[in-house]
Amino acid sequence: MGILSKKSNTILGLDISSTAIKVVELEKSGNNFRLLHYSIESLPQNAVTENTITDVEQVSSSITRAVKRSGARSRNVATAIPGTHVISKRIFMPHGLREDELENQITLEADHYIPYPLDEVNMDFEVLGASADNPSEDEILLVACRKEIVDDYVAVLEDAGLTPVILDVEYYAVENAYEQIVQDLPGGGMEKLTAIMDFGATTLHVNVIQNNRSIYTRNHSFGGNQLTEEIQRRYGLSFEEAVQAKKVGGLPDNYQPEILRPFMDAMCQEAMRGLQFFYSSTPHDKVDSIMLAGGCAQIQGVDELLASKAGLPVDVANPFSSLSLSPKLKAQTLALDAPSLMVACGLALRGSK
Repeated sequence: MGILSKKSNTILGLDISSTAIKVVELEKSGNNFRLLHYSIESLPQNAVTENTITDVEQVSSSITRAVKRSGARSRNVATAIPGTHVISKRIFMPHGLREDELENQITLEADHYIPYPLDEVNMDFEVLGASADNPSEDEILLVACRKEIVDDYVAVLEDAGLTPVILDVEYYAVENAYEQIVQDLPGGGMEKLTAIMDFGATTLHVNVIQNNRSIYTRNHSFGGNQLTEEIQRRYGLSFEEAVQAKKVGGLPDNYQPEILRPFMDAMCQEAMRGLQFFYSSTPHDKVDSIMLAGGCAQIQGVDELLASKAGLPVDVANPFSSLSLSPKLKAQTLALDAPSLMVACGLALRGSK
């Protein structure tokens, strides 16, 4: 799925989150992929606010630094828009329509699903396959986003000297990365119901996947900045100092029991709340497993704590677990960064689609 798509052989996956730019470059290696380059570059505070780019110049400069630091060669980019800016609908059309017929039909029907004038949105669709209830119809995923949002993402990339070739949606990029993770499992992960809990700086993104497709998504206002702000308050540090201390350590002895452990408990509580929302709004009453992603997934022991509270298997996401690595990369460092790179990896995989 791409709101904006052009043909390209090599694509750089570039994730613009609320606190960092994340870059991943892959190359095809036989039937698999090799990770060539990646980097994570912090964004200035408030450059991205509430999932909206508020300072194009600052974001563009950070993108330039991230790409340079990564060593990536490609200048063709796939990036993703947060699901909060996207209208996503599953619709049904007669089976067997040619693509031009399908496009015309969807354009005629789109007014019923999109609450904006069609000349104010970028729109795309993907045929998911025959309807489970009616084989004479195809299930279509229709996605639209306001042009002003798309224009901001295009602007920051072009200002950084890059060429935007795909503008995806974060949830579908995560779906791509998840499919890569489970490809070596029996059945390739099909039939399994997995809840991906992506704990970012300000938001918990819940994405439940079945048969390697997202069937439920929801955002919760909870993230790692709550831990950063508590470190600031308790120890009198600036935001940047607190972020650094959280990463490299060196905080007083009371940090673990008085600050970190309560935050881990709050993470688990929010994850359980996310599951309850899923159960209450769908026919499902249980998932098979939980996968933790995002920066908070790096917290040592949080996966075991959540497993004990939820009574479910919990894994920490590593979209590169089945990939070969460039000899220039350090596997130990990558293992720490990997949970934060689900979206960027899923975008880079678009180069093979």
